[in-house]
Amino acid sequence: MIRVGEPLSDVLVDTLDTIFDPIAVPIIIVDTDTTVVMINQIFADFLGQPKEEIIGKKVLEVDHNSRFPYVFKSKRPEIAWKHKFSNGKTAIVHRIPVLDENGEIAYGFGLVLFEDVKEFKDIIEKNKLLESALTYANKQLKEISGAKYTWNNILGSSDKMVQAIYVGRRAALTKSNVLLLGESGTGKELFAHAIHQASNRSYERFVKVNCAAIPAELLESELFGYEEGAFTGAKRGGKIGKFELANGGTIFLDEIGDMPLSMQAKLLRVLQEKEIERVGGTKIIPIDVRVIAATNKDLKQMVDEGTYREDLFYRLNVMSIEIPPLREREGDLEPLVYKLLEKLSEQLGKYVNRIENEALKAMQDYSWPGNVRELENVLERAINLTDSETILPIHLPYYITEVKQEQTLSKQGRTLKDFVEKTEKEVLQYYIQKTGGNKKQTAKLLDISRSSLYEKLERYGLE
Repeated sequence: MIRVGEPLSDVLVDTLDTIFDPIAVPIIIVDTDTTVVMINQIFADFLGQPKEEIIGKKVLEVDHNSRFPYVFKSKRPEIAWKHKFSNGKTAIVHRIPVLDENGEIAYGFGLVLFEDVKEFKDIIEKNKLLESALTYANKQLKEISGAKYTWNNILGSSDKMVQAIYVGRRAALTKSNVLLLGESGTGKELFAHAIHQASNRSYERFVKVNCAAIPAELLESELFGYEEGAFTGAKRGGKIGKFELANGGTIFLDEIGDMPLSMQAKLLRVLQEKEIERVGGTKIIPIDVRVIAATNKDLKQMVDEGTYREDLFYRLNVMSIEIPPLREREGDLEPLVYKLLEKLSEQLGKYVNRIENEALKAMQDYSWPGNVRELENVLERAINLTDSETILPIHLPYYITEVKQEQTLSKQGRTLKDFVEKTEKEVLQYYIQKTGGNKKQTAKLLDISRSSLYEKLERYGLE
């Protein structure tokens, strides 16, 4: 049994060498600290380095671009990963962290699947021809549908979020129109995707239209299509509209509150009669489309003000779902932060899995007017700024941390000097940690003399 912290024995290494060296596939095995313990001759030749010089080196010394350290931290394999080696060669590789019975890293196994990306692409093309018609058709239908998210992508355990998800799941099982209400950035589009994916239309198209992004004069032709010669600049043969494109599936009308009054009347007719007529056309086209609409505006108030049709509002408002803003989702922020850190770390290729308590508290005290979208942007910024696996208060925008700082100052009656000293101490702690206690390097990074650094470290008890 291989255990964490126990190096691979010489006998085992020799056995692995005997097994893998004759194999014509580049293979490498690294220890728990990413030291290379076995590499076969074909891999050494691929890297252009003598095999005996590679053994015993850290993998980053052999290939500066290696992602094994990241794979060990995430404990997740990377399969068929396109990788550019430091010698300039590009290949398709596997990196697999092998875990012991306690879930800790025992060793890492890697191999080069294809030494040439073109070879990999050729295999994929040939494989597509061998796929069964049913499997391939189902795959294509899912891709065409356009919906990417499911209920698994929506996180939340607060009362309001649980209620929204419950209503959404129930709505997905019906044929009724759905109206998603909520501030910008709350996740209305995610709900629309999830409702479509959970419905009996999931293999049909999911067509998205942003009503606010299309000029009023073009919206009708965009939704209903047009015939050839309908207007100057019309394409030869005409154009199919979004409703026709979504026939049998779902159309998601985002920012429905920005739709002009003239278009509201035409949309109402489509919802009532379940038929459309292209611009410049005379033919009535029957359609079967499920409508999911979304808005961050108060449609009821707009009805009262006369800027939104009451009959359209009630036609859309069959199954309404109110998605709460982040500030009203008590207890949801912390799990959201860690879920987004996991997602963004994978996207950015930079492993960050912790957030310091004071930074988290500052985020919890912030009102998040941009909701989850703003939270994701702030975390992406923080990941780009940190040099460690932890997000600190200094990695957050000042407009977030100042809220917490101002509250603390006012409650404790602290002076500006207190505030400045606290910030200075935090910065010193961060750079001492970053340099591993190297005072010369810390002083250089902070652009202060070493004597000044020693004085500050003594003052704040950081020696």
